Amino acid sequence: MAQVEITANEVRGAPARAVSDTWARVLKFAGVRALALMATVVVGVYLTILIANMGGYVDEMRKAVLREQIALMVQENPEYRLLTPDDRRKLVDDLAAVHEQRLGLDRPFALRSFDALGQALSLNLGRALFMTSDSGSSQVRLIILERLPATLLLFATAQLLIFFASVGLALFLSRRYGSFLDRLIVALAPTSAAPAWFYGVFLILIFAALLRWLPFGGMVTAPPPTDKVAYALSVLQHLILPAGAIVASSFFYTVYSWRTFFLIYSSEDYVDMAKAKGLASSAIERRYILRPTLPTIITSFALTIISLWTGSIVLERVFNWPGLGQLIYRAIGTSDAPVIVGSTVVYAYLLAITVFLLDILYAVIDPRVKVETEGDRS
Repeated sequence: MAQVEITANEVRGAPARAVSDTWARVLKFAGVRALALMATVVVGVYLTILIANMGGYVDEMRKAVLREQIALMVQENPEYRLLTPDDRRKLVDDLAAVHEQRLGLDRPFALRSFDALGQALSLNLGRALFMTSDSGSSQVRLIILERLPATLLLFATAQLLIFFASVGLALFLSRRYGSFLDRLIVALAPTSAAPAWFYGVFLILIFAALLRWLPFGGMVTAPPPTDKVAYALSVLQHLILPAGAIVASSFFYTVYSWRTFFLIYSSEDYVDMAKAKGLASSAIERRYILRPTLPTIITSFALTIISLWTGSIVLERVFNWPGLGQLIYRAIGTSDAPVIVGSTVVYAYLLAITVFLLDILYAVIDPRVKVETEGDRS
């Protein structure tokens, strides 16, 4: 039997080759996932362009409005009053054709939709059709950025409070299964079936209309206070009701879900073994309950972060909160397609980036996740 000789250099080089192979697999996996997510973003954005433009119907509306404005201008201009009706009609047609060509409305919608797709994917969001920012700009980017801080303030306050408070309380309840507080949370969980705006209406009726403790809506008093401290206190006062509505609509169900999840892991055999060894409760929770649920916790937290950018159309409308939800509501009402598409593009990119980072992070924190591609499995 031939002997296999292994040199010292080969032994020392084995770990380096293993690390190199691992990084190659990670990069290949990341590339495949990035391409798949990018394809999803492209399809989602293009469908949004088709829906927001109603398959080209919005363009026909723009042409009609443009022709009506030109006809009115020609009619009110004294220089054109001596023209015959046929000459006026021809003048209106010529001016409309010039403006349609300038706006690109003379091209078929199918071709322009692909141009709009390329501009949207490159974050060249263009100009709004009817809406403007408070500063008077019609650039979609500025309109969205102007409304973004209000949405982030409201939903970051509410969603992060729900996430951290529900995880902490659920972990506490998992140690006190069957207690009065545990039964109370289970009983209140179905109240989360109602949306946030439903609770918002009742909170407005109670605390604004009846008790007059808090304002009905808005983000700050009018006129806004000039002092920074007074301005911050005014914003905080206006924040209580909408944030409270979001918390009331989700808190009990979220606590119930996490509590059930932690109870499942608390009943595992390795947890009973750790208790038999005499480990402290804090160590058991940290090592044997929280650590196995870490991927789920990270996923929930990442989706919470993503939800901060979307806003809520009905809730912001109820409280007259000047955020992205209110912006999209107005954009839908005026058929302002660039604003609708711009908001969707921002959300699509954020969602794709979050899912991509989660896939990579899972491979690091969860040993059950294999970093492999289709070629590795074949």
